[in-house]
Amino acid sequence: MSTSPLFASAQLGSLTLANHVVMAPMTRSRAPGNVPNSLMAEYYGQRATAGLIITEGTSPSPNGLGYIHIPGLYSPEQVEGWKAVTSAVHAKGGRSFVQLMHTGRVGHERNLPEGAEVVAPSAVAASGEMVTAAGKQPHPVPRAMTEADLGKARDEFVQAARNAIAAGFDGVELHGANGYLLEQFLNPASNVRTDAYGGSVEKRCRFVLEVAQAVADAIGGGKVGIRLSPYGVNGGMTPYAEIDPTYTYLTEKLASTGLQYIHVVDHSAMGAPPVSADLKAAMRKAWPRTVIVCGGFDRAKAEAALAEGTADLVAFGRPLLANPDLVTRMAKDLPLNTPDFARLYTPGPQGYTDYPTAG
Repeated sequence: MSTSPLFASAQLGSLTLANHVVMAPMTRSRAPGNVPNSLMAEYYGQRATAGLIITEGTSPSPNGLGYIHIPGLYSPEQVEGWKAVTSAVHAKGGRSFVQLMHTGRVGHERNLPEGAEVVAPSAVAASGEMVTAAGKQPHPVPRAMTEADLGKARDEFVQAARNAIAAGFDGVELHGANGYLLEQFLNPASNVRTDAYGGSVEKRCRFVLEVAQAVADAIGGGKVGIRLSPYGVNGGMTPYAEIDPTYTYLTEKLASTGLQYIHVVDHSAMGAPPVSADLKAAMRKAWPRTVIVCGGFDRAKAEAALAEGTADLVAFGRPLLANPDLVTRMAKDLPLNTPDFARLYTPGPQGYTDYPTAG
């Protein structure tokens, strides 16, 4: 086995992780009825040799269930379902944070339970289409959230975080990336508000900061992280002139909330504009605790990031999707399985829990 720092134990606040490898959050749509199940417990348990697992995006409310068959964390049944997942991970010595993802305008009424609705900072539809049981449908124009809606959504994040701790998670990650609700407030293309939550950099960051502070106050900042994707284009996000000032300011203000980590994603490997080295350096300088990086990493790139001090932990997505024993394979320089992209979101174990291990 390698003696690389990538495979040495790591600290995440008060948590000791088995290594510096993080499983990135990846939607897999294996939760019919939006309730976690035994198949999901098997899937995450298989990958528990990663130092930290960050789960797929999990909605804190019915309104946030934009996709088919994604899990939630707002009902007693969902809490019970997640308990099986956290037990499976902990049984193998792993640690897990649940990613709280409110999809905002990225969704469709056909995917929501009765009484739920597509809401967002402003009544501006996302580009593209959403997969529903009736096929692909254009994203609808969302209802612009009132200030009362904002307070309710903030409280839903807080309750979901409390539910996460009750379900056995070691912490939560707020999904402030990939074009979902929190990022929709940051981007002036999706946030055209003229009140205290729109316009200037400071106002566009306000809701994200309020949610982060409220969740940190509820469960302790040491159990909370946030994912950010500057220059990401998922969900209809478009580049804007103030990206670097927005994320520099946001990082500085998030630092004072006591959150344990920022999880910075560079989507350039997927065709998005790259995050500039200057912005990455500014965010790193502004953050006093753990920095996780993600985006096209392999072993060599991960080791370089750790050696350079640009990251404290490194997240892997697709490699862990197809290689439940990724840590062993990387440590031994073994070949990796190729993901079955045709079955990323299909029901059942195929392309999910049936990837072979190296033995």
